[in-house]
Amino acid sequence: MSPDLPPPVARFFAADKAASLRDCFAPDATVRDEGRSMAGLPAIEAWHAEAQAKYRHTHEPLRVQARDGRLVVTSLVTGQFPGSPAEIDFAFRLRDGLIVDLEAA
Repeated sequence: MSPDLPPPVARFFAADKAASLRDCFAPDATVRDEGRSMAGLPAIEAWHAEAQAKYRHTHEPLRVQARDGRLVVTSLVTGQFPGSPAEIDFAFRLRDGLIVDLEAA
């Protein structure tokens, strides 16, 4: 059973299927993943497209909890990478119904 996620976070996890990242992220949002930092929607869209092409991954959110002022979603990520499938934490900060900060660890 999937956890109950706030709408922008649910849209993020569905973005590889139908939703637009522009419906999830604030224009000034930041994403940190794999030692890189992407700021702004164009950079976040490029990061997402690159990751999808490279890993061909899917997400299955498993758990959600509040931690250190963030919403942390543990997701089962399956794709073309060593150790797949793997549980990965996605830590979100939200503002005005949109994601303003995301860190994948």
